[in-house]
Formats: sequence, structure tokens, C-alpha cells
Amino acid sequence: MSTANPEIGKKVRTGGFESNVHDQGTSAPGQPPVLFVHGSGPGVSAWANWRLVLPRLATQRRVVAPDMLGFGYTDRPQPADQAGVYTMDAWVQQAVDLLDTLDIAQADLVGNSFGGALALALAIRHPQRVRRLVLMGSVGVRFPITPGLDAVWGYTPSFENMRRIMDVFAHDRRLVNDELAKLRYEASIRPGFQESFGAMFPAPRQRWVDALASPEAAIRALPHSTLVIHGRDDQVIPMSTSLTLAQWIPDAQLHLFGRCGHWTQIEHTERFVRLVGDFLAEADAAASAAA
Repeated sequence: MSTANPEIGKKVRTGGFESNVHDQGTSAPGQPPVLFVHGSGPGVSAWANWRLVLPRLATQRRVVAPDMLGFGYTDRPQPADQAGVYTMDAWVQQAVDLLDTLDIAQADLVGNSFGGALALALAIRHPQRVRRLVLMGSVGVRFPITPGLDAVWGYTPSFENMRRIMDVFAHDRRLVNDELAKLRYEASIRPGFQESFGAMFPAPRQRWVDALASPEAAIRALPHSTLVIHGRDDQVIPMSTSLTLAQWIPDAQLHLFGRCGHWTQIEHTERFVRLVGDFLAEADAAASAAA
């Protein structure tokens, strides 16, 4: 029986460190790969966020999902050197370095929560590197921090704390059992994980919501076609953030999932895959028609 850890992909050089990256599928000529950026929950990794989505979309196109700096199995600085390391500048640079190393001139971006804020910032700062955007339960505009997000970022390791946070993430409590909570708790206490996580979002945490936000004028100037997705019952990121993004981004469409919390890609996997696949396929068809 294989004991390989599915969270570990391949090592890719990104600037001064190596990133753990999942790279699956093949894109047709002229079809850009899709870069998936995970959220910021305790013990999270690209695989934990996207494990149900990547194999399905990899049948249609190339998909790339890195562990961002400070998360998962990407190299991380020593604890004494972590203060001030985890910034939007650093995360955007990591994403650009990853695209450069993999020789990807342009990608579609799918960002979950914290990853949505990063995808938004990358599209604003490097618009030519992005074709289309998908923002799911996204941060990236200012909002009063929710009790749910404050609890997620304030997590301290224990099974009981992880169980409570899992209840906040999902609307359907059938998805949240002791086995899942145990897996996520064990992930959160792997060497280096909690040290990095604790250094990212110390209290008071409203400042980190603000730090992840992009300027309104820059969002309004985005030229990219954007799909905004949110769970109507999300207790972590308020639905108002996606309503704002859909209003500000000129070429945006909004899809709300009822009976859904912060885990759209897990609670409604098949619908999410169809929605994103169709949205990206539209751009493929348009590019083929223009060729």
C-alpha cells in the first residue's frame, strides 16, 4: 500500500525558495493553464483546498496549484525570520516567479478567499499575465472582520478548536465530522505549520483584512472577464464582498450558491467544476474564433 502524502506535489523554484506545486493535465495550443490559489485556514494546503476540483478540471486543461509561502509544504523561513515576511508583495511575487519558472506567459486564475485577494492583486499588478479571473468567497475589498474569520485566523491548535472552525466553514454539517477535524488538526501541528500561521494574522486582525484589500480604483479598472462566486450562508467572508466585487469589476458575473458556506468547491463540487469549466471554455472559443 502506498504511503505517499497526496499533499506533496513537485518542488518548483520560486525566487529564493522552492514551492510545493501540483501540476496536472495538459492545455491545448493557445489554451492557458489555470492557476489555483488556496485560502488561509489553519493547516491548509493547495491539495486540501482543491483535491476534489483539480482531477476533474485536469481532464479539460492544465491546472497548477501551489502552496503559498507560509502554507503547506512550500519552503518557509525560520521562525525568528518570519516577522514581516507574509505580505501581499511576497505572495504576488511568488506567483509570478512560479509562472516564470513553468514558462507560463498567461494563466487563468482561480482564487479562494485569501487566494481571491491574491488573484485580484496579481491581475491588477500584472494584467498581461492573466486571461480570466474566478474569485470564490474572496477577500480583496475592505469589510468589518466577521467573528468567523477572526476565529479562523486566531486558531490555536487543539482538536476541539479545529472542530469548531470546521463548523464555521461548512453550511452542510454532514461534511464536517470528527475524522475531517482530526485530519485538519493533525495538519495544523506539523512542524513549522502553526509557527507560520501564528505569524501571519496576529491580533488585532482587522488590519489584515485591510492589508489584503486592493484599491477600489484599481479594481474598477480591471479589464479581465471575472466570475465571482459566493456561498449565501458563508460565515467567514460576508456575501457583501462578492456583491461589491461584482459591482466594481466592469466585466463581472456573479453566482451565489444557496445552502452553501465558505467551501463552495467542496459543498457543491460538481456545480463548481461545471461553472468554472464553462466560464473558461467561453474564452477558449472566443480565442479560437479570433484566430
